[in-house]
Amino acid sequence: MYKWLLALIIIVPAVEMWGIIQMGHWIGGWATLALLLLTGFLGAGLARSEGRKVWQQAQRQMQAGQVPGHTMLEGLCVLAGGIMLMAPGFVSDIIGLTLLLPVTRPFYRFVLYRWLERKVRNGSFRIHRGPNRF
Repeated sequence: MYKWLLALIIIVPAVEMWGIIQMGHWIGGWATLALLLLTGFLGAGLARSEGRKVWQQAQRQMQAGQVPGHTMLEGLCVLAGGIMLMAPGFVSDIIGLTLLLPVTRPFYRFVLYRWLERKVRNGSFRIHRGPNRF
């Protein structure tokens, strides 16, 4: 687990830096900076609007007495996509955009659902309750 985390901490920023440098060579430094800022602001706006839609859908399901399981997974996708779009870098922007778009989000939701299902079946998924303050 820690090996994967260490690899991500080293590899992901290196790939993002390489992408930024390459884009700077292709379109220029100022245009690259403007593009990075634009994707950050657009990502925040898109994450807000998609997050609002997912939240409203979850509220409707709870009012109808349903468990909003898939909607919660979509909410996690929207949250991750928004964070990735606000992070500097073009690779994270592409992945973040696909996490936010309603057309591609079901793929990520399916992958996340299968991962959680495997964790629950193996018994390695646990929810720890925090300290009881009351």
